[in-house]
Amino acid sequence: MSTLFQLAIPPWEFVVRCIVIDVVLLAMLRIFGKREVGQFTLYDLVLILLVANAVQPALTGPDSSLLGGLLIIGVLVLFNTALGRLDRYRVFHRFLAPMPRIVIRDGHYVERAMQNEGVDRDEVNMAIREHGLADVSKVRLGVLEADGTISIVPIDAPALRSRRVVRYVHHA
Repeated sequence: MSTLFQLAIPPWEFVVRCIVIDVVLLAMLRIFGKREVGQFTLYDLVLILLVANAVQPALTGPDSSLLGGLLIIGVLVLFNTALGRLDRYRVFHRFLAPMPRIVIRDGHYVERAMQNEGVDRDEVNMAIREHGLADVSKVRLGVLEADGTISIVPIDAPALRSRRVVRYVHHA
């Protein structure tokens, strides 16, 4: 009972450990690709579970107290909230969110972009069919969006001009 609230390491070390692990994981996921959670494969899920299990000792160190666990949760939530707020600024948004990537142009696959993003033809063809088109020859533009979805613009689609205001981007 006496060790329940007794920390084995200083509180500042928890903060440093949490932030370093969070930054490294975010960087790796940023490099990893643009898949949505709903698009995760079984392999992606296993990877996440293994990473979570491997990272736990790096977060806690020799500490196994309740207070240490609560401190870790607090630091992770606060750091995540801070990142969410920073993402509103264009300079940080560029680092935190991947840019859209053209994967189809004028009825042809952009193989290099697909390869760099880890997207195969089957995934792109599924997006084409989901948009009601028969094959790639019917597509003017296919874009892998930052959220992992693939937007499709048919060749015969009329050009619509509209002004879209994005609220979360702060023009600083």
